[in-house]
Amino acid sequence: MKSARLLLLSCIGLTIASGAFASERYATRPPVVMSPDLSAPWVMQLRQRPVGTPVNPRGYVVFDEQPSPRAKQRERRAARKNLSSNPAVREVSFQRPTAPSTDAKPKKREMNAKFLPQSVAYDGPEQPGTIVIDTAQRFLYLVEAGGTAQRYGVGVGKEGFGWSGTNTISRKAEWPSWYPPAEMIKREKRKGRILPAHMEGGVENPLGARALYLGSTLYRIHGTNAPWTIGQSVSSGCIRMRNEDVTDLYERVNVGTKVIVR
Repeated sequence: MKSARLLLLSCIGLTIASGAFASERYATRPPVVMSPDLSAPWVMQLRQRPVGTPVNPRGYVVFDEQPSPRAKQRERRAARKNLSSNPAVREVSFQRPTAPSTDAKPKKREMNAKFLPQSVAYDGPEQPGTIVIDTAQRFLYLVEAGGTAQRYGVGVGKEGFGWSGTNTISRKAEWPSWYPPAEMIKREKRKGRILPAHMEGGVENPLGARALYLGSTLYRIHGTNAPWTIGQSVSSGCIRMRNEDVTDLYERVNVGTKVIVR
């Protein structure tokens, strides 16, 4: 009887002990409260990262709250303000482009070398001493004896101002003055260009160094202040030559020389 009582007490003790262990295992534990003094250093460490390491090394998807459009606009304005206030940036990025230097010499315009003067064969019917002007080819020939001619390049009348015919040299002039015809003055004025009623002879004068007047017409064989136009259709009907060439021709012909324009 005594042994049975002892066995019963042992069972009751085990049951109580096991119940106590179970209650300790599954009971809700109280939350751990960290002091602000202890948590602050750990939070600061979590927010910092070593220099040179990537911001998102494992490619985690990070969900951040997107700033509002107004906040984005304020950020852009602040960035521009900070950028423009930086003197180093102003010197490099905000400088106005400087004007091109005027010290460089303008590119020299030249005429085609084929229009330079040369002696050529000539088998036409005109007598030596006659001037023949081929407006289509832009050449002036001074016929010489022995089947040759002195050939010069010329500029001729532009479209609508060409002409042909035979005349004679009625007058010769060195560094001639220029009196533009009234019709030319009106025509150029409509284009926005104002011509003088009179211009004294000189290097700026469109008639150049010499002029050979053709009969009673307004046409002349003359020099030019634009030698690069030789070989082109640019005049109002006159025959223009380089100053060097018209000076050479001037010395070779006289008043009364026959001139044929084709």
